[in-house]
Amino acid sequence: MPKPRKMQVCLDATPYYHCTSRCVRRAFLCGVDKITGANYEHRRQWVEERIHLLSQVFCIDICAYAVMSNHLHIVLHINAAKAEQLSFSDIADRWHAIYKGTLLTQKFAAGLPLSKVELDAVAEKLEQWREQLTSISWFMRALNEPIARQANAEDHCTGSFWESRFSSQALLDEKALAACLAYVDLNPVRAKMADTPENSDFTSIKLRAEQLKEKKSQPNCLYPFVGNPREPMPQGLPFKLNDYLNLVDWTGRILRKNKCGTIDKNLPPILHRIGIEANEWLTLTAQFEQKTSTFAGAENKIRIAAELLGYKKPPGIANAKALFA
Repeated sequence: MPKPRKMQVCLDATPYYHCTSRCVRRAFLCGVDKITGANYEHRRQWVEERIHLLSQVFCIDICAYAVMSNHLHIVLHINAAKAEQLSFSDIADRWHAIYKGTLLTQKFAAGLPLSKVELDAVAEKLEQWREQLTSISWFMRALNEPIARQANAEDHCTGSFWESRFSSQALLDEKALAACLAYVDLNPVRAKMADTPENSDFTSIKLRAEQLKEKKSQPNCLYPFVGNPREPMPQGLPFKLNDYLNLVDWTGRILRKNKCGTIDKNLPPILHRIGIEANEWLTLTAQFEQKTSTFAGAENKIRIAAELLGYKKPPGIANAKALFA
């Protein structure tokens, strides 16, 4: 039986989570349906635009994403500190960007006079929204529901479009984070939908590569790479962008050539810093979901997270010992 979401998300364990949503039965999110011949490729744009919009609304940063034929991957960073700094006006503006809110919150946002009782009611609602702006469940709901409605309207049908639950994995350390980012960014290459990561349409890796080439900067809608850990540590992913791009390129070439047993001598330096062997890395980036469970990371990290979340038996210990030692 699936664990309740409160037993999968804990900021004391990690702010990083890998989420996956899959379509029901043979429903196609994007691409060409080989059975009916219908082309749904334009839906990729719907999903990507929605992800970019939600990155400006929620206090949840987008680390990586890949929009596939019948599912999508996204790696999220919960930014609780950002949520705490939001004023009531900021919260109302963010929430109203995707939802109508209530009559009172609309009056508050418009600057109309409110009684003390009404202001108290608004304050209570806005505090609730502050918490929801850091909720992965609310983020995935805000992402999936509009896409489902658009797809059903286009298909002239009703009913479920997505599976009832999205899957969620906690990324407990840098090794798990780096492996999951590369796994997501290389999904189209592994699926033979693209020949290189930078040519993988509707992925974060392509957006990062294009922005770096054109503007020598990082996209505003994505959580930035800020370099190796240091004090004080700026907000962002704890890797150098160039190192990560080289690593993904190197990994993609090996995966695409089906030479997982052959290790290139020009190994990207990022693997040495995070302390992971090349063979382990290739296994993780090719089979991340199969080799990890609710928690991904070193054994001690999994045991700590499991204790915080009330698990009687920590999941995924055997694979953690093998791949994150």
